[in-house]
Amino acid sequence: MFEWKNLFKGMMMGASDVVPGVSGGTVALLVGIYERLIAAINGLTTKDWKKHVIFLIPVGLGMGISILTLSHLISWLLEVFPVPTFFFFLGLVFAVIPLLLREAEYKQTFKVGHYLLLALAAVAVALTGLVGQDQGAVMGSLSWYDYIFLFLAGWLASSAMILPGISGSLVLLLLGAYETVIESIKTLNLPIIIVVGLGIVIGLLLTSKLIQYVFQHYRVATYAIIVGFVAGSIFVIYPGWPEDILLLVISFLCFVIGFFLAFLLGKAGENEG
Repeated sequence: MFEWKNLFKGMMMGASDVVPGVSGGTVALLVGIYERLIAAINGLTTKDWKKHVIFLIPVGLGMGISILTLSHLISWLLEVFPVPTFFFFLGLVFAVIPLLLREAEYKQTFKVGHYLLLALAAVAVALTGLVGQDQGAVMGSLSWYDYIFLFLAGWLASSAMILPGISGSLVLLLLGAYETVIESIKTLNLPIIIVVGLGIVIGLLLTSKLIQYVFQHYRVATYAIIVGFVAGSIFVIYPGWPEDILLLVISFLCFVIGFFLAFLLGKAGENEG
């Protein structure tokens, strides 16, 4: 029946979706459930929906637990220890890039055009990060226009959540909705949670079909773009070089921990395979 071992994997996905670093889709890929996840989301609209619901419940429950419990911790860390926290995210990202390249078997499959796609995707994300630097304030006194914006932000973030590469939280950060969403989770602001949640659910149902199609028909090019997204997110996440020696040492240790954690996730995914 229920595969409760996927509860922990869902928790890892949820943790990654809370922070603007590695996407839940990347974690799903690293722990070996990505293809089943996409198939299950697509299968919700088929006659075999019960089988897919059974798979999705532990994953979704784990994600929900992480998002609800970690939103406070991540918010506190970003407020009190922003530089070491972002260096931890950087460690995750730097470790994921070689893992994704290996998954794509880039030495055998990448051509000149694929490296060009990778570079263009990286530049696009890096430039978008520059545009979205100052859009982090919590939104107040929301109008119907703001709710439409949050719905669309949830929709776009959901695409990133299941696409191995760019993080859903990073998309929210670039759009200027991240602080609002995190604050709404912390304070259980149901109107915002429901609107963003609906955007995410509808986005997952529709976007998963597109993702399944491009992976089936343009697998190598898709991986090239994904790696570019991840590489470009480095420029968005990088908080600057710490001037204080102690802060530099702590930040470096956080980077190493993040790198090692992503490496372990990759090993776990290999063992699943």
